[in-house]
Amino acid sequence: MIDTHAHLCFPDYAGKIDETLAQARDAGVMGVISIACTTQDSHDQLRLAHEHEHIWCTAGVHPLYSDKEPHDWAAIREIAKDPKCVAWGELGLDNKHDHPPRSVQDPVLATELAFIESCKDDGIDLPIVIHCREAFDDLLPILRATTLDPSRFVFHCFTGNADEARKVLDFGATISFTGVVTYKNAKDVAEAAKIVPSDRILVETDAPYLSPEPKRGTWPCVPAYSRYTAEFVAKLRGVPFPEFHEQIDANTESFFGITVPKPGPEVIANPCTC
Repeated sequence: MIDTHAHLCFPDYAGKIDETLAQARDAGVMGVISIACTTQDSHDQLRLAHEHEHIWCTAGVHPLYSDKEPHDWAAIREIAKDPKCVAWGELGLDNKHDHPPRSVQDPVLATELAFIESCKDDGIDLPIVIHCREAFDDLLPILRATTLDPSRFVFHCFTGNADEARKVLDFGATISFTGVVTYKNAKDVAEAAKIVPSDRILVETDAPYLSPEPKRGTWPCVPAYSRYTAEFVAKLRGVPFPEFHEQIDANTESFFGITVPKPGPEVIANPCTC
């Protein structure tokens, strides 16, 4: 497996990338997709991806960074052409936080979606990583109004309930779970994780945030901890971990168009102790 969503260019990992990747490999987490938040971050993520074989990146503008102008769409387009860039995003809407307000988020999202549509004319057709916090009813109609393929969207760090998961699934998207699903006070998220079809589920950390149990409260979260979340979700769904591991690898490869490196079978056979 790989950690399909982390922010390795955050200062928490400065000077620690090799150590972080080694810890992940020991846990059977063989790579990371490192996610962009701004134009400059997109540049930084691509640089990092070129420095490490098993790091990939995205390009885009996060809604909570939508006020961090300028947004250089031409530069983001060039980054997206690179083979190490495997998705757009993350992008979307956030109603949980007051800043930046929706009056800033909304036009940036509209511009970003139109930009992604225009890139398809240039032959750039990447999947899209969606940030959606308490905004399902606002965001889904916006996405439906585009010409983009619903199956190319993943709603990352899903923190909704089963009804909201059904709305996302009815739209046609994939759903990805972080350590939040392991929290005792997140039973709604756990119920949502039970109903996602096996071919439309992913696991991630959103590191440095949201360390899962039994590491909850640890800062920063690290990609290795995605193993704990995967083990928890497998048990929650009543699936042996090796089988679930194989499924999320297949989903990752299909969705992002990459080859997931495989750990030794002895790593998968034993519970994570990272």
